[in-house]
Amino acid sequence: MYDPKKTYSIEEAIALAKGQAREKFDASVEVHIRLGIDPAKGDQQVRSVVTLPHGTGKERRVAVFAVDEADQKAARDAGADIVGGEELIQEVKQKGGLDADEVVAVPQIMPKLAQVAKILGPRGLMPSPKNETVTQDVAKAVAAMKGGKVAFKNDDTGNVHQVIGKISWEEGKLKENFEVFIDAVRRARPSGAKGAFIRNISIATSMGPGIRVGI
Repeated sequence: MYDPKKTYSIEEAIALAKGQAREKFDASVEVHIRLGIDPAKGDQQVRSVVTLPHGTGKERRVAVFAVDEADQKAARDAGADIVGGEELIQEVKQKGGLDADEVVAVPQIMPKLAQVAKILGPRGLMPSPKNETVTQDVAKAVAAMKGGKVAFKNDDTGNVHQVIGKISWEEGKLKENFEVFIDAVRRARPSGAKGAFIRNISIATSMGPGIRVGI
């Protein structure tokens, strides 16, 4: 029986989340972490990347902005869903958006991407060296993203959220993804953070209750 006031081990929490799921679809399992940071301060921002060993269970659409035909071909061969150069930038401007979950760019095209920064930025799609999405090796970046590499950062309330799999998955896979993600968040602790860094952790399905996990 689920008790909203109780804190559970990760094994118990995953079992409860699977048992509490009432969705008629294969719901995602999400991790929510409340951090001991002041999100208004620049030296307390949490932003990093992690490769989940079992991915997220969601097929991620990857777009690549590259200048050279060789880079564009390498991106396509690696599985990129959308590839282009200046013409793709113009398309983003005209449509006011980009149908992608991740965006990679070669360094040479970054100055021109500034034209669509106000479109991509609010959607979390603006490439950045900090999350390893500005790179000369676009094929490697695309392959990593297709293989489970995800970027994470704190929101305006100082929380971090991440999908770690699907409710249909075996519990061992969800636990492994959870542990790898929590470790990545701990390693991303900013120098300006004081006191307890991870305040609390909960997991939940897409529409299920938050289940507190002991830390």
